[in-house]
Amino acid sequence: MPATDFVLRPATSDDCETLLALITGLAEYEKLTHLVEATPEKLREALFGPRPHAEAVLVEVPGTQGPQAVGFALFFHNFSTFLAKPGLYLEDLYVDPAWRGHGLGKVLLKHLAALAVERGCGRFEWSVLDWNTPSIDFYRAMGADVMPDWRICRVTGDALAKLGATE
Repeated sequence: MPATDFVLRPATSDDCETLLALITGLAEYEKLTHLVEATPEKLREALFGPRPHAEAVLVEVPGTQGPQAVGFALFFHNFSTFLAKPGLYLEDLYVDPAWRGHGLGKVLLKHLAALAVERGCGRFEWSVLDWNTPSIDFYRAMGADVMPDWRICRVTGDALAKLGATE
């Protein structure tokens, strides 16, 4: 399939079932299905509710029953205090394994980079699992620096509740 036989479009609230299927595919690839708590309803509220927290784009290819979503990128704005500018943070990017190698991941990354430029962002960032060599190689080929001296810190669940508790 040439890279021109696709449609890239913003996700809508009607796409939440599709997004969840793609998120599940990503979780399977990363061997993290046990962490998936997302539901179409939770996605609808988080992405399209009164206070959206993130955005998503879908990449679709022609299918026998109409367009078929085969990939997505979910992203949101963060902020750089050093640059005093917003940034664009890519939370997840996924292309169905059957559609890898057709340039769709590159299309998604380039789209988000252009969006970051259009929105005046000083950075476009994301994380990658250290064992995911194919993705690391792909990101480096796209011009990304893999930051060896930064580590992600995360507080969730009971630890988050304890940290956020008022005394």
